[in-house]
Amino acid sequence: MRPIWTIAKQELKSHFDSLMAYILLILFLGISGLLTWIYGMGNSDIFMVGQASLQVFFFWAYITLFILIPALTMRSLAEETRSGTIELLLTKPINHQQIVMGKYLAIMILVGIALVLTLPYYITVASIGKIDHGAAISGYLGLLLMSSVYISIGLFASSLSKNQIVSFLISFVIGTFFHWLFNLFASQFSGGIGQVFYFLSMNTHFESISRGVIDTKDLIYFISLSFAGLFLAEKTLQSKTS
Repeated sequence: MRPIWTIAKQELKSHFDSLMAYILLILFLGISGLLTWIYGMGNSDIFMVGQASLQVFFFWAYITLFILIPALTMRSLAEETRSGTIELLLTKPINHQQIVMGKYLAIMILVGIALVLTLPYYITVASIGKIDHGAAISGYLGLLLMSSVYISIGLFASSLSKNQIVSFLISFVIGTFFHWLFNLFASQFSGGIGQVFYFLSMNTHFESISRGVIDTKDLIYFISLSFAGLFLAEKTLQSKTS
């Protein structure tokens, strides 16, 4: 665990030293905040939905994180491979899995910081009405689980190419299938095929959790995809450095 934490701290420092972390935090808070409090969802901002709820925020945070996470992950392994520092890391008592997990942990912490900075939204909504605290906590959990999946996908994409832009595009394209396309496919097919696409859709599982319903199948979905992405990233990295 210590090597993973060491890599995570170094990665976090790198993000903040390059100002990337500050830029993405500002973008996340600015975009999700603006759309939550002013634009809203379905022509209704957070004050017009008729109840004390963070559903509008969860809707926009869900979309904003989907777009921003590939920008956070694109350099994680691609830059290490391009610069050759990955070989230097591997000369130390560190293995491929620890490198991938360290990068993953760093970005999860960064996403966690971004979500903690939105707690004033929660406090504000709770002060103007009776909020469902369980649903609010579940919504935040859903955002963390969704982020975990896209971070693992982003790390896999970053392991495939030395070019950060290519890594970003690969991550974004793969994520698009889970974020939108599988849901679209589900509406076009009936029977078993439609059910498979429906289950693969991120929307299906995120919406359930964000409403306060924590189902085992949703947790299995998020954990399985996160594990798959991290496993593929590790194996791809291993094949390039062996």
